[in-house]
Amino acid sequence: MATTEPPVLYTCAGSRGLRATWAAEEAGVAIDLQLLPFPPRFKAPDYLEVNPLGTVPMLVDGAAHMTESCAIAHYLATKGADQSLVVAPNEMDYPAYLDFTYHADATITFPQTVYMRFAMFEKDKGWGEAGEAYAKWFWKRLVKLEQRLETRDYLCADRFTVADICCGYALILAGRVGLDEGVPQSLRDYRDRLTAREGYRRAVAREAAGPAAI
Repeated sequence: MATTEPPVLYTCAGSRGLRATWAAEEAGVAIDLQLLPFPPRFKAPDYLEVNPLGTVPMLVDGAAHMTESCAIAHYLATKGADQSLVVAPNEMDYPAYLDFTYHADATITFPQTVYMRFAMFEKDKGWGEAGEAYAKWFWKRLVKLEQRLETRDYLCADRFTVADICCGYALILAGRVGLDEGVPQSLRDYRDRLTAREGYRRAVAREAAGPAAI
């Protein structure tokens, strides 16, 4: 069971943990934000005692320990007084909400992560062609988002939800790591709508107080 203390979120500024920070700000949920230097497994070795994987984010809420950013974002959103960030099982778009929330990491962010390894973190190893291949893979996988947003402003239930936070983060990351070339203008406009939100701006400002992730 959760304690009366606020959940503790361990993250690096600008990492996937931004999804969780953003969800907390949108939902008005208090969190104890613990910002770590990147990569924490090397620059904050004591963190391995909290999370043996050394990955971020990690949420600790009493006995609950969570390490998946989209799951944490959903979890925090359910703790808010306003439940509009979450699509309930009795709503028509519930299946789409689940699908896009999982789609964010399983399908979209994955090729970005590999691209960053080859094109940024280990580019001295001469794997430029591999980085280019994963960039193209990422762009091709945006088609589902693009088609979904042809006739709507947000992904599900005619409102902003955690699904937008999770998928929107991948588009935000694309702009930061040099992957905007293949992002359709419609998705750039969608990203602009998301990043104009006060909840997003507050989340970024909170994380800006700590070490940069990238």
